[in-house]
Amino acid sequence: MSTTTLQHRTHLVSLSEAAEAFGVSVKTIRRRIADGTIAGYRVGRLIRVDLEEVRERLVVQIRALR
Repeated sequence: MSTTTLQHRTHLVSLSEAAEAFGVSVKTIRRRIADGTIAGYRVGRLIRVDLEEVRERLVVQIRALR
């Protein structure tokens, strides 16, 4: 991935921070990285995710049935 792409991703957070922000488990975040739903970024030995990307990909509006 180029540095140009990463410049637009300014809010990288840990997996536990992302999981807590959306009320899911760290395992769910790891699964979504593995299946390609969200991108994970290695920073040294740590894995980070873009909080805005997680919001865009995991939070889905549901239609009202009425």
